[in-house]
Amino acid sequence: MTRPARTRAATVVAAVLAATLMLTGCVSQFLPTQPNATSTPTGEEVAAEIEPFYSQVLTWRACEGEFQCATAEAPLDWNDPQRDSIDLALIRSSADGTAMGSLLINPGGPGGSGYDFVRDSLDYAVSDRLQGSYDTVGFDPRGVNRSSAVSCYDDPSELDGFLFDIAENPVGTPEYIGELEQSSAAFGQACLEHTGDLLGFVDTVSAAKDLDMLRAILGDEKLNYLGYSYGTLLGATYADLFPDKTGKLVLDGAIDPSTSDFDVTATQAQGFESALRAYLEDCVGTTDCPFRGSVDQAALQVKAVLDSLAGSPLRATDGRQLGSSNMFTAIILPLYSVDNWPYLSELFASVMSGDADYAFLLADSYYSRDEDGTYADNSTEAFIAINCLDYAVTSTTETLEAEAAELARLAPVFGPSMSYGGTACASWPFESTRERVAIAAEGSAPIVVIGTTNDPATPYVWAENLAGQLENGLLVTYEGEGHTAYNKSNDCINDAVDDFFISDTPPADQTVC
Repeated sequence: MTRPARTRAATVVAAVLAATLMLTGCVSQFLPTQPNATSTPTGEEVAAEIEPFYSQVLTWRACEGEFQCATAEAPLDWNDPQRDSIDLALIRSSADGTAMGSLLINPGGPGGSGYDFVRDSLDYAVSDRLQGSYDTVGFDPRGVNRSSAVSCYDDPSELDGFLFDIAENPVGTPEYIGELEQSSAAFGQACLEHTGDLLGFVDTVSAAKDLDMLRAILGDEKLNYLGYSYGTLLGATYADLFPDKTGKLVLDGAIDPSTSDFDVTATQAQGFESALRAYLEDCVGTTDCPFRGSVDQAALQVKAVLDSLAGSPLRATDGRQLGSSNMFTAIILPLYSVDNWPYLSELFASVMSGDADYAFLLADSYYSRDEDGTYADNSTEAFIAINCLDYAVTSTTETLEAEAAELARLAPVFGPSMSYGGTACASWPFESTRERVAIAAEGSAPIVVIGTTNDPATPYVWAENLAGQLENGLLVTYEGEGHTAYNKSNDCINDAVDDFFISDTPPADQTVC
């Protein structure tokens, strides 16, 4: 059934939209194919039970045209390393010149594929300067895509049903909440049946321990890391666990590690509503804008569209029904980047004329669903599985109504679409494993935290919070729109990041670009 929207904070979502709809993609640099090579692990002293993992040698092979690929092995359970092992997929773009080391990239999610991000969007991920100075390494975290992965269904139509089917009962009724709980419990059991024990070990703390292992086997004494969106939580968690191994860490589009599940939803609802108003301010008064009047009046028209779809869904040519939740997903995808705002106008115009197909094109891009009904990756399953381990369930059936009222108050347009998801992980097969507390990473090297003032997915307040929590956090602010700022905003941001990585020159705290 259609899920209450919980937005994934993923830079890769915007990249997918650009590649899918603009048909331009990102042109990666063409490097000569490198011969097979092996890594030289650091040889550092670690506990005997994990030494075989830290001392393994990667064999790089030519792949994907101009890249090299390798597979690393990690313990399933870092607390019991001999229990079983999992695979981690890596892809590398070698530095143009002499490499200063490896730069590991995480695009967000959780559930985003670093492998695909580097392969498909290298120039979007990092600047030419960094490509010239570092071996850029994308990796799929545990549970994701080409690594040992979460899987929940054999038949993609079953995932279609979970994501897109319309609930039988009115939103907010006890019967509706019962549908949600039953659907979530069935999904969790399906994931357990298809994934097995791995499902209980895809948490961010385990992924951060993998990250330290990857650092060592790549031969880097310190970790150099660029994390976007959810990747900032992974990076901050790493710094907390291994402060003495932090090299240069940049966390762009920050998540506040101390926020509760409901606080995340409430803050994101306001963030996307603020981004919607920015789009409407740019739209109203132009000839191709589907809205008329003031920004406030246009926002009410957007709400009217969502309310209408809640009562009378539109049927697409493939038979799926477009309700308010799927329409919300279609709306937020272009809100990740100001460059994609024109797609919003096309979206609203098509739906207001009774056509649901364009909305499903956007929603499908968000979920990595291909035109033939298959899914390009497991990002949706991994997103849910990782979050259910990282966030303790704080909502109850009794609190959902009050939370829905609060969301509607904070974000009148989008709040209702993001309500009633609070118990989605209540019946997950495994208990949450991460305590939601502030991260200080005492003793770390300087860590650069980038926040965009009107970022819809990771609102600016989270960057302020994370930079303030980190003992050595440095806040860099981009005054503008969109999700994340590095390599997609201005030279001030780009130079701050590149100079940090290349010249070891940290930007001043509270830098504003």
